[in-house]
Amino acid sequence: NDDLAGKGMNIQINTNQALRLCLSTKTTGAEFGAVSALSINHDCSRLLCGFAKGQITMWDLANGKLLRTITDAHPPGTAILHVKFTDDPTLAVCNDSGGSVFELTFRIMGMRSCDSRCLFSGSKGEVCCIEPLRTPPDFRDHPITHYSLLAMASLTKILVIGLKPSLKVWMTFPYSKSDPSSVPQLAWQFVPVQKIVNPVLAFCKGDTVHFLLVKKEETGTIHVIKQRQLHLSCDIISLSWINSRTLVLVDSHEKLQVVDRPSQEILETLDLEQVQLVYNSRHFKSLATGGNVSQALALIGEKACYQSVSSYAGQIVYLGTKSAHIMTLRNWRERIDCLLKQENFVEALSLAWSFHEGTAKAVVGLFGDLVKRKGVVGDKMVEILFQFTEHALKKCPEQGKIQVMEQHFHCYLWVCVRLCVFSDLLFNQLYARLAENAVAKGVFLESLESYIVADRLGHLTTPIMKDLLAHYHSSGMMDSLERCIVHLDVTSLDIQRVGLLCWDNQLYDAMIYVFNSGMNDYITPMEKLFAMIGPPLREGRTLTDEEVVMGNKLLVYISCCLAGRAYPLGDIPEDLVVQVKNQVFEFLIHLHSADSSSEEEEEVFPFIHTLLHFDTREFLNVLAMVTGIIKNVLSLCFSTLKTHRYNFTPSQVGGLFTFLARQLAKPDNTLFVNRKLFDQVLEFLCCPDDDSRHSERQQVLLELLQLGGVVQFNEERLLALAEKAKFYQICEFLYEKKNLYDKIIDCYLWDPLRKGEIFSYIHNLLSMPGYSTEDKKTVKDKVLQRIQVSTYKNRHKYVVSRLTHSIGLDKQGREGTHPGTVFLHKEDLHELLLDLLCQFASQRLLSFLQTSQHYRLEQAIQITMKYHHSEATAYLLEKKGEVQGAFAVLLEVNSLNDIIALCHRSSQNLYLQQSEVYDFIFVYVSVLKELTMEVLNCMSSIISLPAIIQRILQDPVYGKGKLAEIQGLILGMLDTFNYEQTLLETTTTLLNHDLHWSLAHLRAAVTRGLHPRQDYCHICLQPYRRRQNSDEEIIVFSCGHLYHFQCLQQNEWCFSLDLQQQWSCYKCTSSQGVRGGPSIEAKRDRTTSLAQVSTAPPPLTRFGLFNARS
Repeated sequence: NDDLAGKGMNIQINTNQALRLCLSTKTTGAEFGAVSALSINHDCSRLLCGFAKGQITMWDLANGKLLRTITDAHPPGTAILHVKFTDDPTLAVCNDSGGSVFELTFRIMGMRSCDSRCLFSGSKGEVCCIEPLRTPPDFRDHPITHYSLLAMASLTKILVIGLKPSLKVWMTFPYSKSDPSSVPQLAWQFVPVQKIVNPVLAFCKGDTVHFLLVKKEETGTIHVIKQRQLHLSCDIISLSWINSRTLVLVDSHEKLQVVDRPSQEILETLDLEQVQLVYNSRHFKSLATGGNVSQALALIGEKACYQSVSSYAGQIVYLGTKSAHIMTLRNWRERIDCLLKQENFVEALSLAWSFHEGTAKAVVGLFGDLVKRKGVVGDKMVEILFQFTEHALKKCPEQGKIQVMEQHFHCYLWVCVRLCVFSDLLFNQLYARLAENAVAKGVFLESLESYIVADRLGHLTTPIMKDLLAHYHSSGMMDSLERCIVHLDVTSLDIQRVGLLCWDNQLYDAMIYVFNSGMNDYITPMEKLFAMIGPPLREGRTLTDEEVVMGNKLLVYISCCLAGRAYPLGDIPEDLVVQVKNQVFEFLIHLHSADSSSEEEEEVFPFIHTLLHFDTREFLNVLAMVTGIIKNVLSLCFSTLKTHRYNFTPSQVGGLFTFLARQLAKPDNTLFVNRKLFDQVLEFLCCPDDDSRHSERQQVLLELLQLGGVVQFNEERLLALAEKAKFYQICEFLYEKKNLYDKIIDCYLWDPLRKGEIFSYIHNLLSMPGYSTEDKKTVKDKVLQRIQVSTYKNRHKYVVSRLTHSIGLDKQGREGTHPGTVFLHKEDLHELLLDLLCQFASQRLLSFLQTSQHYRLEQAIQITMKYHHSEATAYLLEKKGEVQGAFAVLLEVNSLNDIIALCHRSSQNLYLQQSEVYDFIFVYVSVLKELTMEVLNCMSSIISLPAIIQRILQDPVYGKGKLAEIQGLILGMLDTFNYEQTLLETTTTLLNHDLHWSLAHLRAAVTRGLHPRQDYCHICLQPYRRRQNSDEEIIVFSCGHLYHFQCLQQNEWCFSLDLQQQWSCYKCTSSQGVRGGPSIEAKRDRTTSLAQVSTAPPPLTRFGLFNARS
């Protein structure tokens, strides 16, 4: 109790909260002061008490007898902040308010005595927290216990020392920069790391918890390893381990946080405000001895609560002003039961599942091996499931729409299915309970689909399987039913019923699975599918979409059987692979189908015939998967094709021979085919009397040749047949093989589909490497022979001669055959083309001038003027900068729209020569008065309105008439003026509003109050009121940093600006790499001081400096 402790008394209470002992008296309290520290040894037989006036007493907890009173263990005049037993009952340590640490050794030699030794002097840095390594009973034999490790936290660093066998410092770890008022914390815990248990020291100062793993090496040295840090967003004032994986923290707002160390996740947060936690401030300030402590230690004492928090065996005790509170983690059953009482069944099941899978955090009470733990948790989950099911059925609305009831059960039952798929109980008692409600039963059965498809649920009981088929069939969910059937164990299916159901509802994948897995029958599914697609193919009808799907399934099924794969998924049993392959092959080569009658005329090998008709290419690809039977099946294909050749399309015939050519080209080929068969195919594809499928036959033959089939043909005969059949792509293929590139040009010219591609071919051939000079010359000669200008037949000789002359000059100059010969440059060629366009394609002349940049302006103007193309001439003159010349040219041809556009484009130049522009425009529009308005509208953006009106009134055309004649012109101009005036006023109003808003926000920003981030100077790190009666000034910056006036002045962070003294923030400018002086001026926007404050009592602020620029 805080009142008793203040009187120097402490009491001992048993677990029933009954008073057992009252140690010390009021007389002791008056002499020694308040109790400031307590410690109990490991066997709970001794109690050490530290007092505010520096004395230490030892008590026997068995009888309440005072054993020792120690008064000379440390310098007088300082309070005891900490006193701690070590694992050795004769050894303890204490820490006083002077920051020193002392070792206490207890002896019994006729009388009880105590020897004291200074371990750390406060003059080298004040220690405010100590924590010896206390070993739990399970680890008494740990080798680290022989060193009696002690952790000490000073204001600047952490030290780990060994008290035995001799005093030695094993580790020193400095703090990172933190708030001076933050309280250092230390806590030891034995933690298993990689199946080896070693002590881990957790320490913090501020918002970051550090972890140090301490282990003993074989050489006998202590090795300290830094572990991963834990970052929090609060100032920690208490740190305790509750087990090897869980930490309990208290922040400066008295919020308790339970943190899982491996995941660094905050598991729970509690408010300790009602506890009214006791702080040790008066002892850290040593008020009982006159307050002779440093300001730094007194500042830490404001948040110190070391003696108010104690942890042992998974429990943490917090001392309040009126009571003590014990915090402990609930065991796993209690955590689940707590959620069940709140009817949070989903969270309870999720938590139980995490216990079952071993992913839960802060687990207490689960012991034994993994199998045993899963069994215990599984029993609890079954119990929860029954409660959850009853709750779901009870909460279901008795009346209402089916959709509402389904939504209700969807929200509940998916959790049951997800967590209990592993238990057979789900499909016995639980399903029987759910089946009493029809809606719940349907939702439950639909929830099984995802687990069946994921192969997490392969076997269903007979009642559930029966209900599953009935429910999906009645609901029309046939696709979902098929997906479930192919993943279920066939032994749980009623094969006869399921097979009939699949066939009636066209579930072909499920049907094949049932026949294959249930009866080892791989032939019946093929018979059924052939019976569906065979008749329409024989009758020549187009297959429906459904029949196409069945045919594709048939091909995939055959390929799976031949490759040893099960359909639609999995593998055929190894002992059946060869047998299935042989059965499928024998079925395909049957001479007749089993259901054919004697009267019916059926072709031989009906199954091969059907597959060739359905998809020749894919059927052959299926055969290519099995090399052992390909030769035999190909012979049957050829015989079928030979017998029914005219029943197959060219693509089907070509596909077969393309496949054959691909097989013949393989290095390990063992096939042999008579060459006469290829000749027959060639005659079939190149038949000149058959105009149908011309492109298809040519494409098939070309593909056959590209795959190496050309070696099977006589090339001369092939070329003759191709020319006769007008297969120009075949001819090109053969000509290119013989390097007859000039004849390829004829192939392009004769082919109506590729005639437009001839120029690309010529360009590629002449520009790409790899072709000889003779080949290119032959092609050039061929091109010049074939050039014709069909549009201008009477002038084509002139064009040809000009081009020939140009090409000849260019060739001579580039090849250097005639030194000194002048060949045409790029500009000459473009001007030559311009000359030809003026003569033969004037409609393309202006487009050429606008897109090309390789002609010379003077020569181009002469050429266009030579052929009287005024529009092109005006464009070139405008481009040259002679706007008036362009205006004159357009004026001659009376092109008003072009003149207006010219004036609008050249407005900047015309503005300087307004009088001349007026003359040109008004002379022109005097003849066309009705177009004046259009001209004036364009002029209004260049010339002022008064000048335009004055010009109108002075013009003789309007000067002699009545006002009504120009009334429309003037009114239109006035409307334009009013619109522009309104637009200007609106824009000005908006600009003024924005300016006012900006200035108002700027004024609000510079007149707001300042809130410093901390209450200490960022240079000396001392509180801004270093002395109670000080009258020194402080400076606060807009960034929130605070400084003493003298500190800034001593560090020369002041500079002159406009004859005034300006200040710069030390911390901000230092982090930016700037050091004082005028160079700071450019960066003063953020760091210039807003206020200079005095802290003289009474604590009133007076503003001495105000800078409106910040």
